Amino acid sequence: MLYRFQSRATPPFVMLEVNARQLFEIIGRAPAPKGVITVDQMPAAIAALEAAMAREGENTHNADAYAVEGHDNEAEKQHIGLRQRAAPLLHMLKDSRADGKDVIWEV
Repeated sequence: MLYRFQSRATPPFVMLEVNARQLFEIIGRAPAPKGVITVDQMPAAIAALEAAMAREGENTHNADAYAVEGHDNEAEKQHIGLRQRAAPLLHMLKDSRADGKDVIWEV
Protein backbone atom coordinates (compact mmCIF):
# COMPACT_ATOMS: atom_id res chain seq x y z
CA MET A 1 0.00 0.00 0.00
CA LEU A 2 1.16 3.54 -0.76
CA TYR A 3 0.49 6.76 1.10
CA ARG A 4 0.16 9.91 -1.00
CA PHE A 5 1.08 13.17 0.73
CA GLN A 6 -0.21 16.45 -0.70
CA SER A 7 -0.12 20.15 0.03
CA ARG A 8 -1.08 23.21 -1.98
CA ALA A 9 2.39 24.56 -1.20
CA THR A 10 4.47 21.72 -2.66
CA PRO A 11 4.39 18.89 -5.19
CA PRO A 12 2.88 15.63 -3.89
CA PHE A 13 4.89 12.51 -3.15
CA VAL A 14 4.15 8.87 -2.39
CA MET A 15 5.66 6.64 0.27
CA LEU A 16 5.54 2.95 1.05
CA GLU A 17 3.28 2.06 3.95
CA VAL A 18 6.08 0.74 6.17
CA ASN A 19 8.02 4.00 5.86
CA ALA A 20 4.96 6.21 6.28
CA ARG A 21 3.99 4.30 9.44
CA GLN A 22 7.43 4.98 10.91
CA LEU A 23 7.04 8.70 10.25
CA PHE A 24 3.51 8.72 11.65
CA GLU A 25 4.83 7.09 14.82
CA ILE A 26 7.55 9.72 15.13
CA ILE A 27 5.14 12.65 14.75
CA GLY A 28 2.54 11.03 17.00
CA ARG A 29 -0.16 10.43 14.40
CA ALA A 30 -2.25 7.33 13.74
CA PRO A 31 -1.59 5.74 10.33
CA ALA A 32 -5.17 6.25 9.12
CA PRO A 33 -6.18 5.87 5.46
CA LYS A 34 -6.76 9.64 5.33
CA GLY A 35 -5.55 12.44 7.52
CA VAL A 36 -4.36 15.99 7.83
CA ILE A 37 -1.58 17.86 9.56
CA THR A 38 -2.78 21.40 10.10
CA VAL A 39 -0.55 24.44 10.04
CA ASP A 40 -0.94 24.67 13.84
CA GLN A 41 0.29 21.08 14.25
CA MET A 42 3.30 21.47 11.97
CA PRO A 43 5.83 22.95 14.42
CA ALA A 44 5.51 19.91 16.70
CA ALA A 45 5.70 17.49 13.76
CA ILE A 46 8.76 19.25 12.35
CA ALA A 47 10.47 19.23 15.77
CA ALA A 48 9.73 15.51 16.24
CA LEU A 49 11.14 14.59 12.83
CA GLU A 50 14.24 16.72 13.31
CA ALA A 51 14.85 15.21 16.76
CA ALA A 52 14.51 11.66 15.40
CA MET A 53 16.86 12.47 12.54
CA ALA A 54 19.41 13.91 14.97
CA ARG A 55 19.22 10.78 17.13
CA GLU A 56 19.92 8.64 14.10
CA GLY A 57 23.19 10.53 13.60
CA GLU A 58 25.93 8.38 12.23
CA ASN A 59 24.40 5.10 13.37
CA THR A 60 24.53 2.17 11.02
CA HIS A 61 21.30 0.52 9.95
CA ASN A 62 21.55 -2.19 12.61
CA ALA A 63 21.68 0.50 15.30
CA ASP A 64 18.86 2.55 13.73
CA ALA A 65 16.01 2.71 16.26
CA TYR A 66 13.55 2.99 13.35
CA ALA A 67 14.94 0.09 11.30
CA VAL A 68 12.47 -2.60 10.40
CA GLU A 69 15.06 -5.36 10.38
CA GLY A 70 18.79 -5.97 10.74
CA HIS A 71 21.09 -6.46 7.77
CA ASP A 72 24.59 -7.70 7.07
CA ASN A 73 27.46 -5.38 6.20
CA GLU A 74 26.82 -5.54 2.44
CA ALA A 75 23.29 -4.23 2.94
CA GLU A 76 24.67 -1.39 5.09
CA LYS A 77 26.20 0.14 1.95
CA GLN A 78 22.74 0.46 0.37
CA HIS A 79 20.79 1.37 3.51
CA ILE A 80 18.38 4.29 3.27
CA GLY A 81 18.30 5.90 6.70
CA LEU A 82 15.65 7.85 8.49
CA ARG A 83 17.21 11.11 7.29
CA GLN A 84 16.51 10.16 3.66
CA ARG A 85 13.07 8.65 4.35
CA ALA A 86 11.87 11.65 6.36
CA ALA A 87 13.26 14.38 4.09
CA PRO A 88 10.27 14.65 1.70
CA LEU A 89 7.77 14.99 4.55
CA LEU A 90 10.00 17.37 6.48
CA HIS A 91 10.42 19.65 3.45
CA MET A 92 6.69 19.51 2.73
CA LEU A 93 5.87 20.44 6.32
CA LYS A 94 8.30 23.36 6.36
CA ASP A 95 7.17 24.75 3.00
CA SER A 96 3.50 24.26 3.87
CA ARG A 97 3.90 26.00 7.22
CA ALA A 98 5.59 28.94 5.50
CA ASP A 99 2.68 29.19 3.02
CA GLY A 100 -0.02 28.54 5.60
CA LYS A 101 -1.27 25.36 3.89
CA ASP A 102 -2.27 22.04 5.49
CA VAL A 103 -0.67 18.71 4.56
CA ILE A 104 -3.04 15.85 3.80
CA TRP A 105 -2.46 12.19 3.12
CA GLU A 106 -4.48 9.32 1.75
CA VAL A 107 -3.98 5.71 0.84
